[in-house]
Amino acid sequence: MKYRWLAALAAAAMWPAAPAVAETRVQVTGELVDTWCAVTGIMFAYGTAHHQCAVWCAVGGIPVSIRDADGNFYMVLRLGDDDVSVANPKLVTIQSHQVTVDGELLERDGVKYLLVDAVADDKGIVNLTHDENGIVPFGE
Repeated sequence: MKYRWLAALAAAAMWPAAPAVAETRVQVTGELVDTWCAVTGIMFAYGTAHHQCAVWCAVGGIPVSIRDADGNFYMVLRLGDDDVSVANPKLVTIQSHQVTVDGELLERDGVKYLLVDAVADDKGIVNLTHDENGIVPFGE
């Protein structure tokens, strides 16, 4: 009984350490999208056709990502000094915008995460898809 703490310490020492997370300073440009619709392909998920749904998803707690021109997704974990990552009001107000952000890139198990320090450029909504696809808040 008195050596139980020693056994626990030995077991902890044998437990595999979590893999290291690569950290890199980056600038990423792309469209802010709701990750659920964009990654799953459950519906057309870009630009003005999907804007309202993207706002609802962000408000509902679906993570927001930046989709770059090459189709890579960067999940935004933080914006500025905010401690709110889910339903972040700043992210909701710029949903579907074409932005350039400065921040820290974290990659783990093939997923790219961003800790955004600042939005360096915001061009607004430039992906005008509603003429081709209509307004698609819930898909068709």
